[in-house]
Amino acid sequence: MAPSIRCATHAGSWYQSNSNVLSRELDGWLADVLPSVTPIGKASSQEGAVEIPVSGARAIIAPHAGYSYSGPAAAWAYKSADWANAKRVFLLGPSHHQYFTSARVTDCDEYQTPLGNLTIDKATTAQIRKEWDLSAMDRGMDEDEHSLEMHLPYIYKMLSIRNTGFQSDPTSVPLIPLLIGATTPSKEKELGRALSPYLADPTNLFVISSDFCHWGTRFRYTYYRAPSGSSTQLRSNTKASETRDYAIHESIKSVDYDSMDAVETGNHDAFLQQLEETGNTVCGRHPIGVFMAAVQAAELGGKGRFKFVRYERSSEVVAVAESSVSYCSAFAVL
Repeated sequence: MAPSIRCATHAGSWYQSNSNVLSRELDGWLADVLPSVTPIGKASSQEGAVEIPVSGARAIIAPHAGYSYSGPAAAWAYKSADWANAKRVFLLGPSHHQYFTSARVTDCDEYQTPLGNLTIDKATTAQIRKEWDLSAMDRGMDEDEHSLEMHLPYIYKMLSIRNTGFQSDPTSVPLIPLLIGATTPSKEKELGRALSPYLADPTNLFVISSDFCHWGTRFRYTYYRAPSGSSTQLRSNTKASETRDYAIHESIKSVDYDSMDAVETGNHDAFLQQLEETGNTVCGRHPIGVFMAAVQAAELGGKGRFKFVRYERSSEVVAVAESSVSYCSAFAVL
């Protein structure tokens, strides 16, 4: 029977569909990543520079917007990871189109990319579906969702250049996609406990899909925090003079950095509290929360904490009528 293949539905619109053009584009962004970088979080920056790729870095956070926006930022996460020994890749992303309150697995056998197909780990997917009591995405949900698909070309590229097993047999490093819904804190902890045993396997690599702040009236988020700490929601009639001394994009950056710092604590509850306080529109908050809960449940002795290495925005907002999306890249050593 022919394999069930999830089509690369966003190729040709969100990213290049021509394999040669796409490959050159990814290579170019990866080449722009510095050989060493000082993490940008408050705590991690004090530890000094790290060499890229980072030995033992088996988890990353990377954005999922169209490649013309987020592709360069994502390269920093992908090049930070240690792909050489990977034998399975877990991919966790948020659901943008359908509402549910747990997680979903895929029913497909392969995920298509213009560079080549990624094989699904059907045995592990079936085990997770049964043990976690999950449902599977229908084909429409699977192919509509971009938060998983936007990572597939990068995953294929990194395995093809860094993993000798994949180079000789692309089916040898299968993928385990997990779509995370609108989970409550308790559900994130439950899913995290279920995921935690997989963190111990040194051949498992984890990709967590998330953009950060979505700012603007079209996102229904116009939070503005002044340097004094006072905050407000800007409105369409806000005078330019009210934000002249401290630009809106500086407020966005400050809030994003607070979110990144909360992630870097490794404390799931601290991250949730920061989001509650600011309302920051981190679209992958639930996949990040599940992974943070997994790290805490696994009791890794300080390992598993993310360090952020790149921060970019689609534009620098100075007026209320404008908007932007933030893109962050991070790695964690397990």
